[in-house]
Amino acid sequence: MPWFEPLLLAALRREYRASMHFGSAAVQPEPPTGARPLQLYVHVPFCESLCPFCSFHRVQFREDKAAPYFEALRAEIRSYHARGFSFADVYVGGGTPTIAPHELGATLGLIRSLWPVRTISVETNPNHLREPVLTALAAAGVGRVSVGVQSFDDSLLLQMQRLRPYGSGAQIRARLAAARGRFATLNVDMIFNLPNQTQAMLERDLATLLELDVDQISFYPLMTASSARQRMARTLGRVDPGRRHEFYRRILAALRPRYRASSAWCFTRAGGVADASPIDEYIIDHDEFIGVGSGAFSYLDRRLYSTTFSLNQYRRLIAAGGSAVTQSKRLSAKERMRYDFLVRLFGLSLPYADVRRRYGRAFWWRMAPELAAMRALGAIRLGTDGIGLTDTGMYCWLLMMAEFFNAVNEFRDQMRLHIRTELEELPRASRPQPGRS
Repeated sequence: MPWFEPLLLAALRREYRASMHFGSAAVQPEPPTGARPLQLYVHVPFCESLCPFCSFHRVQFREDKAAPYFEALRAEIRSYHARGFSFADVYVGGGTPTIAPHELGATLGLIRSLWPVRTISVETNPNHLREPVLTALAAAGVGRVSVGVQSFDDSLLLQMQRLRPYGSGAQIRARLAAARGRFATLNVDMIFNLPNQTQAMLERDLATLLELDVDQISFYPLMTASSARQRMARTLGRVDPGRRHEFYRRILAALRPRYRASSAWCFTRAGGVADASPIDEYIIDHDEFIGVGSGAFSYLDRRLYSTTFSLNQYRRLIAAGGSAVTQSKRLSAKERMRYDFLVRLFGLSLPYADVRRRYGRAFWWRMAPELAAMRALGAIRLGTDGIGLTDTGMYCWLLMMAEFFNAVNEFRDQMRLHIRTELEELPRASRPQPGRS
């Protein structure tokens, strides 16, 4: 572990916890001036199996819940169109968006009928990489499919409770190989520094990825809320943070030079179709974005918004013709600078032109402590056109983004405390089969 890591993490946790204090607000986002196109994030919270390490907003799949949810989701999307919003790119996350292919197809079809979107990216799980689903995604205009693999090691998959619902490492490899070439970008989501994950396991995962030669690889450090860490301690074991830096160093060494880093944890195959326009689910190419669906976030006009985490309340609010946004937070000038500093440099560079356009000279004196600290660590370099990250900086920003999303996950946890009855899992024998709606 680098010497600066404990100090950096302590400062980040204090800062990000404070930044995620929302206030109750019934306001809703207003269309930006000139109706400039934004990015649309669509949240589908349903999963057939709830992984113990996951802190995202997700609920057990039930068809009687899914059908009315998608109906409300499409109504919310229509409301944004009626109010004059315009969207150029669409990202669908979850949960498992492909758990109800027919509903997902109808939702994407609606979006494409309302706006001339350029790109559509959809998350899925390995067991959904089958012909009917792949065909439906292609027909819906999906150009990027992101597959949650996490690891190819069967012992880790078993501990993560993913072996039975999503398949063995060998089955996942075969499904990825069959899906390769079906879309402009096939991304594989992986996790490193899992409890009980050894260096040898990581090396085998890296070798498998290089053999598959997929378009894009997203290799995340394990990020969990406190409740998920408690669940993991009972099922997987405890995480050793001291291994994280060495694991990350090995990932960089293995994936270069065949893959180019498009962010601190996303790697795109050099020279491939995806390399021309890489998409990372945690990097918003647009300055602002709108999230629809229960538990979605938006960032627009210097304000963060959160929709209700209750599926029941979400449906009621939308049915009444109102907004599903229940909380918001207006960012100060310094908070906006820190947000841009975090997100833009996570994408490896922050152009001076962007700094001048957004903040003028105020950025340099308001952000002087952060800039001085990162330069002292050798994390950033000041180039002729902008600020860039060194390899040390990539690791620093990986830690920073992980802590930011840990703070987001803690906020999700707080919101989910109010809807415990909606989150109860069905007994395994009585669970409906997904993917047939």
